[in-house]
Amino acid sequence: QVQLVESGGDFVQAGGSLRLSCAASGNIFSNNRLGWYRQTPGKQRELVADMGRDGTTNYSDSVKGRFTISRDNSKNTVYLQMNSLKPEDTAVYYCNFRAYYGNYWGQGTQVTVSS
Repeated sequence: QVQLVESGGDFVQAGGSLRLSCAASGNIFSNNRLGWYRQTPGKQRELVADMGRDGTTNYSDSVKGRFTISRDNSKNTVYLQMNSLKPEDTAVYYCNFRAYYGNYWGQGTQVTVSS
């Protein structure tokens, strides 16, 4: 089992910044990916960004150049720095841990961007 604890969601005005954090604990082994997904009512959960232990990253086109994902492997923690936030970034953001032995989700943290 893997547990994920997220923090950092908040209410912010357009153009502002937020930093999300997610700490993973439990059965953490190598060759995993940590990342962030987001979901709005009535829509499917979508990838925002993820990162492997080797540093490889994937970003949604909608956040490239504005969001930066990073991770501290010594702490099994992943971060999402979100700059130049837009109202369309409003969503529940979920931390995700993925490895050959499972796919795990955090409880979600709300990000609200006002225009």
